[in-house]
Amino acid sequence: MNTERKQIIARCKCVVVKVGTRLLTDAHRVPVLISGIARFRHQGCRVILVSSGAVGIGMKELGIEKRPVKLAKIQALAAIGQNKLMSLYDAECRKHGFKSAQLLLTAADLHSRERHLNVLNCLNSLLDSDILPIVNENDSVSVDELKFGDNDGLAALLAAMTRAELTIIMTTETGLREKQDGILGERLSVVRRITAEMRQSAAGTDNADFSIGGMTSKLNAASIVTAAGEYLWIVDGRENDIIDRVLRGEDVGTLFLPQADKMQARKRWLHFFAKSAGHLTVDAGAVKAICHQGRSLLPAGVTEIGGKFKRGDTVEIVDSGGQVIARGLSNFDSVEAAAIAGRQSSEIFQMLHRDSDEVIVHRNNLILVRPDTL
Repeated sequence: MNTERKQIIARCKCVVVKVGTRLLTDAHRVPVLISGIARFRHQGCRVILVSSGAVGIGMKELGIEKRPVKLAKIQALAAIGQNKLMSLYDAECRKHGFKSAQLLLTAADLHSRERHLNVLNCLNSLLDSDILPIVNENDSVSVDELKFGDNDGLAALLAAMTRAELTIIMTTETGLREKQDGILGERLSVVRRITAEMRQSAAGTDNADFSIGGMTSKLNAASIVTAAGEYLWIVDGRENDIIDRVLRGEDVGTLFLPQADKMQARKRWLHFFAKSAGHLTVDAGAVKAICHQGRSLLPAGVTEIGGKFKRGDTVEIVDSGGQVIARGLSNFDSVEAAAIAGRQSSEIFQMLHRDSDEVIVHRNNLILVRPDTL
């Protein structure tokens, strides 16, 4: 597997590096981190840094030991800490001959199509200008409905958006470890498929006094990245030479392998970012056709319409038990879809009195949804 790690590094043109709060509370970590990123860049790899730490640094600045519960206090700490954190990053980047830029995002920035494209264009422009983008959730304004939940998820979504071949999550663990009888055991070097047992082993690894997340959030991030057809690598950021060891392709941390071929850009949007405007409940025949035969969704297989949507909106396709099996772009609005549901394609013209598509969702505009990547 060391050979595969070396091949991954050799092929890598873009990498997302995520560093957590508990690493950044140690002042010397920022110079070590930027030094490692500089070596990645020297090898011709474009780097996007996702950095937690604003709230944690704000807590240190004010001498607070336990993360507050009230949103307003958390937002104030983020505002204090973000300023300090970026000044540290900028000073270190300049020592290595490049500049940094700050992007503060909310979930809405990635789930709104126009704002999504604006963020992607901004990132590409910064990378083309040899500037290190440093991204964080905009904690000073985020509320629950606008939050990613944690920066592991943000890093994974940015990797899916930018088509980064590798996502590196730096943490305070040696990697994902087995758990037996409640005791953590050996490090898992490679994960080919995320199992329920792994998720159970990851439970309870966060530290709510100082940060959010934990190994569970890292598994969720791995589910996103590997579903997009890319690699995710969890490594121990406490090691000063960890990025050098990654660059050498050493057997460190836990490497998660892609679960599928590289996903097309349109399907990445459908799978990870597009908000659903409604749903189409389908019968068993349609489930089989979509999931096992790679077919489009025909009107005959639709049994129920939910929500109000326009032509071109994203809809979820669900089975009779309510399980989401796919997402796709509807060729009809909700009123038209309801009118032709259960009908044969040949009947569409007489129902709508106009020429139209013969399928409700075409297979080219449809992506299967696996439960472990929701």
